[in-house]
Amino acid sequence: MVIPLAIEKSAGICTMEISRREWLRSTGVWAGGATLAANAANVANAANAANAATPAAAGGLVASESGVLADVLDYARAAPGHMSKMGWEYISGGAADELSLRWNRESYDRLRLRPRVLVDVSQLDTRVTLFGREHACPILLAPTAYHKLSYAEGEIATVRGAAAAGVTMVVSTSATVSLEEVAQATTKPLWFQLYVQPDREFTRALIRRAETAGYQALVVTVDSPVLGARYRETRSGFTLPPGMERANLRGLKTATGGHRATENTIYSALLDPRLTWKEIAWIRSLTNLPLLLKGILDGEDAVRAVEVGAAGVIVSNHGGRNLDTLPATVDALPEVVSKVAGRVPVLVDGGIRRGTDVLKAIALGATATLIGRAYLYGLAVGGAEGVARVVNILRREFEMAMALTGRSSIKAIDASVIWK
Repeated sequence: MVIPLAIEKSAGICTMEISRREWLRSTGVWAGGATLAANAANVANAANAANAATPAAAGGLVASESGVLADVLDYARAAPGHMSKMGWEYISGGAADELSLRWNRESYDRLRLRPRVLVDVSQLDTRVTLFGREHACPILLAPTAYHKLSYAEGEIATVRGAAAAGVTMVVSTSATVSLEEVAQATTKPLWFQLYVQPDREFTRALIRRAETAGYQALVVTVDSPVLGARYRETRSGFTLPPGMERANLRGLKTATGGHRATENTIYSALLDPRLTWKEIAWIRSLTNLPLLLKGILDGEDAVRAVEVGAAGVIVSNHGGRNLDTLPATVDALPEVVSKVAGRVPVLVDGGIRRGTDVLKAIALGATATLIGRAYLYGLAVGGAEGVARVVNILRREFEMAMALTGRSSIKAIDASVIWK
């Protein structure tokens, strides 16, 4: 099957034919992320973007050709034009055939909503409470690595955008700005995501640093003893550009350079394949911070997490970036919710691009949601302002969906919202 593709150029429009496989890759449908990986202008400019190692600091939001960027998908289309090709391939790619990445999005699309009419929705309450702290809405920023690939200020811009939007950011171990510097750039609460390092004393020190800097929760990623087959990273030759580092790992050899395993092994020096439930209990003993385990899909794993003292679980397939053909996170969510049985909060990430997705996740039992690629699109296009705008778009869509389904509060959202 061949599909005509129009590519805009400065002097007009030309057409060419590409295969269905090539079209799926170029539009991002295979990526399952924003459905359109680049708009026509971005495709035309891709060669220039590929030569840039790091993005330039954007001077504010950039309008699309048809006007202001209106929704998250507009930001997804615009983002590649503000990044290096290597950076875009890193944040947009998934594992192997990228089926799980695509399913994360498609599963939300398949869920239909049930409207209710003649309900007083003149006042909406979107607040949720997590670990004793009130959040203005059930949207958090998931931990994602290497923000300087998207925007020159990196995580500093992200945290300022999160603060402006009134949401909590989960800062990654693999941030390009240290956890202390991120904390100093905001007065809002932060959570810290931990990749347990092979060096246990360094891991212990990371936890202490997060506590000292005032982080409110510790999120341990448990689904990555190894990395998946990320072929977009392989093709783009992914490595951290000169001058960019994993700032939280200073003092280790792994603070700079690539993170991929070599051809002769599946193991990465950044990850610890020895990590077991025993280490989770050890981490629990080191801190009084609420401990969440991120990367839970199986109900029995969720039960075990509660038994070892986790204060919460995050249903996640690592953005479709590790093991391909895992189920979409929203499809795995009901089993985890059922097994946890209200003992701890259940959060979910993966594929959220609409406020209706947030509503659907809450209806299926999630306490809150986390967004990842969505805010990175905003970061690439407009720095802190772009991050805040993406969050506010999603929040506004969520409020609209609440009103149109007749739900005036988070407590009123239940499974009856889903059309069976």
